[in-house]
Amino acid sequence: MTLWTVPDHFRDELPPAAERLESLRRQWLDRLRVHGYQLVAPPLIEYLDALTVGSGRDLAERTFQVVDPLTGKPVAVRPDMTPQIARIDAHLLNRSGVTRLCYAGPVAHARPANLLALREPWQLGAELYGHAGVEADCEVACLLLRLLAEAGLRHVRLECAHMAIFRALTRGWSEADAETLFTLLRAKDRADLQRFLAGQELPAEVRAALLWLPHAYGGEEVLAEARRRLPDWPEIAAARTQLTALAKALAAEGAAVGFDLADLRGYYYHTGVMFAAFAPGSAAAVALGGRYDGMGAAFGRARPATGFSIDLRAVVTLLPLSPLPGAILAPALGADAPAKQRTALVERVAALRAAGEVVVDELPGHPRESWFEAGCTRQLVWERGAWHVVPFAE
Repeated sequence: MTLWTVPDHFRDELPPAAERLESLRRQWLDRLRVHGYQLVAPPLIEYLDALTVGSGRDLAERTFQVVDPLTGKPVAVRPDMTPQIARIDAHLLNRSGVTRLCYAGPVAHARPANLLALREPWQLGAELYGHAGVEADCEVACLLLRLLAEAGLRHVRLECAHMAIFRALTRGWSEADAETLFTLLRAKDRADLQRFLAGQELPAEVRAALLWLPHAYGGEEVLAEARRRLPDWPEIAAARTQLTALAKALAAEGAAVGFDLADLRGYYYHTGVMFAAFAPGSAAAVALGGRYDGMGAAFGRARPATGFSIDLRAVVTLLPLSPLPGAILAPALGADAPAKQRTALVERVAALRAAGEVVVDELPGHPRESWFEAGCTRQLVWERGAWHVVPFAE
């Protein structure tokens, strides 16, 4: 190890990627603001229990844990910001009606999500509290698509699922058996799934439904097939109806929509509609979302909740990076420079910066080529009684 290396699955962001990340963060937060989503900024570190209690147990294995030297209590670096936003809604804001919140910031994972994933995603998201209807799910999913399109990501595909189908089919199961089944379905491990179900005493329709779920992926035909393959129970019928409504809303946005009823995640987290956004060139989802009613119960008040989060760094890797705009070098004037030149230079530099130009103040004693290396492509020169911007001579 050398002092200039960073831990595995962490990375420095350099120009112009860092500039693109910050620009995209501002652009998206501004877009969320005009849709009524209010910005909140939770702390990077919280007490461990606040991040892993209840629904947060899904995050426990990804959580960096340390002991707070001030209190001796276990604290953690947030692996996800959604539990923090749920705490803010439930305990700090305590509003009775619909609340729309947004956020942006880094999170840290003790283990990478996959072999290529970074352990420090930059997470930006939006959450909607207080409305249990599918209209809220449609709003956040469509808003996600608009953000990705505005950033330049085309041909995004949303894969949708519904946790209520799994919950209905495993009603009455022990938690251990339900978690085992959950893992097998996520992995689409059909052989082990068949062996596991062979050891369970189940109604024939439930067994058949669970064996079909790993095959339940594709287009709208999946929902039509689900009507035949899944038990005709009220909660499953409601899930189909919600997925149909979501698909129609997304189609109206011009999105490609798919279904994968075994693409489950967040065993302790999600309660209803779930969706994942995939973009060409990315093996993993660039954004995840869905309903997580009740997460606020751990903080004193359960509320209907739905939302999404985007990994900014994953998105930026898929976008073409434009070079940074060339800066203008403002010369360092000697002590004998006329007062008129000095005053005019200050005014000209202020006007250029107000117009959005990058102006770099020259510091004496450095070779001219070093300013070109610093990004200067133009310079200010005094000609005909005024300061003019001309190409920079390396």
